[in-house]
Amino acid sequence: MNSKLPKPPKKAIIYEDQFLYVCLATHPITRGHVVIVWKENIPDLRRLIERDYDFLMDTVNAVRNAMLKALKIKKVYLIYMDETQHVHWHLIPRYNEKGYDVFLHKPAKIKDFSLAQKIKHFLMFK
Repeated sequence: MNSKLPKPPKKAIIYEDQFLYVCLATHPITRGHVVIVWKENIPDLRRLIERDYDFLMDTVNAVRNAMLKALKIKKVYLIYMDETQHVHWHLIPRYNEKGYDVFLHKPAKIKDFSLAQKIKHFLMFK
């Protein structure tokens, strides 16, 4: 794993393999905010080879589906921002809000990690 990547608390991990990890965000925008991080130091999605890109996006899809079930919501925003120059996705649950209102929340350090196991329970890969 890239030594510059932040190490999430073990109880925040939802899924991990040799290529990526999925965890609850340490400073979530909303309850259940998840981050999917590519372990290899790749600065942008365009630099992933097709097989890796497909694997990453299959994981994003599987995690989103698990979040929809675990959190009993209808919408999860998939956000890719390359501000850190490292491939990662933010999956942000939308609760009874409209559009971009979700981004008006002020992130606070996570204290309750119970959703990690709940989301993990619904996680299925095809």
